[in-house]
Amino acid sequence: MNKERLFDQIMKKESFLCVGLDPDITKIPKHILEENIEYPLLEFNKQIIDATAKYAIAYKPNLAFYEMFGSSGWVQLECTVNYIKSHYPEILIIADAKRGDIKNTSKMYAKAFFEKLGADGMTIAPYMGIDSVGPFLTYKDKWSVILALTSNDGSTDLQTLHIEETTLPVYQHMLKKAVNEWGATPDNSMFVVGATKAEYFQPIREIVPDHFLLVPGVGEQGGSLDDVCIYGLNDQCGLLVNSSRGIIHASSGEDFAEVAGIKAQEIQEQMSQILFRECM
Repeated sequence: MNKERLFDQIMKKESFLCVGLDPDITKIPKHILEENIEYPLLEFNKQIIDATAKYAIAYKPNLAFYEMFGSSGWVQLECTVNYIKSHYPEILIIADAKRGDIKNTSKMYAKAFFEKLGADGMTIAPYMGIDSVGPFLTYKDKWSVILALTSNDGSTDLQTLHIEETTLPVYQHMLKKAVNEWGATPDNSMFVVGATKAEYFQPIREIVPDHFLLVPGVGEQGGSLDDVCIYGLNDQCGLLVNSSRGIIHASSGEDFAEVAGIKAQEIQEQMSQILFRECM
C-alpha cells in the first residue's frame, strides 16, 4: 500500500488508528480458553478485528506475543495476517518485529516478513546503521518502520543522548542519516515516535516533515492524542496512532470484542474531529 492509498483510507474512515494485536494469553477471556480451541490467539484476534475494522487504518501484531508459543504462534500469526488480507484488504498490516542486523541477515528478515508473511510494513531497529535498514528499503510499496524515539522509559538511556560532533541527540542524528544517506523517503518509510514524548514532535517534524510517524503509547502508557497531533500532523495526516491494550484487553468478559469496538470507535471519533479541523 503506497502513501496515496494510505491517505485515502484515512480520509475515508476519518481515522488514523492503528490497533495493536498483542494478545496476552493471561488476559484472553476465559471462555475462549475453556473451549479448547486449537488456536486461541487466532480466535481472539478474529473477533477483535471484526469489531474494530471499520475504525482501523492499520493492524500491528507484536511478534513477541506469538513467538513465545513456537511454531503454533507463528501459524496463528500467519492466519491472522491472512484473515485481515482476505476480509479487510484495505487495512495496512505492520509486523512489529523490531529486527535489525547485518546486511545478509536483514535481507532474510525482509524476505520472511514482506514475502512469506505478506506484511505491508515492519518495524526495524536502526542502530546497527544502514546494514539494518537498507535491505528493507528496496521493496516497492512496503514500509520500513524505523525506530526513532520510542515510548519506553529506557529510551533516554541512549536515544536522547547528545553526540558531541553534531550537538544533536542520537535520535535526530539517526533521522538525518536515514533521510539524507540511507534512502528513507516518505514513500517507503515511517518512523516510530512514542506518544509519551510529545514535546519532541516539533524537532522531529523539522527533519521529516512529510513522513508518516507510527505513534505507540496512547492510552495505557499515558500518551495524549491531542498533544501528539499539535506538532505531529502534516497536510496528509502523517500519523498512525497505535493503541493495543486499551482496546483489545479493555474487557476480559464475553463482551470483549464489543467493548473493543466501542473503545476503537471512541478514538476514531476523536480523530475525526482532529482531521476535520486540521486536514479537511
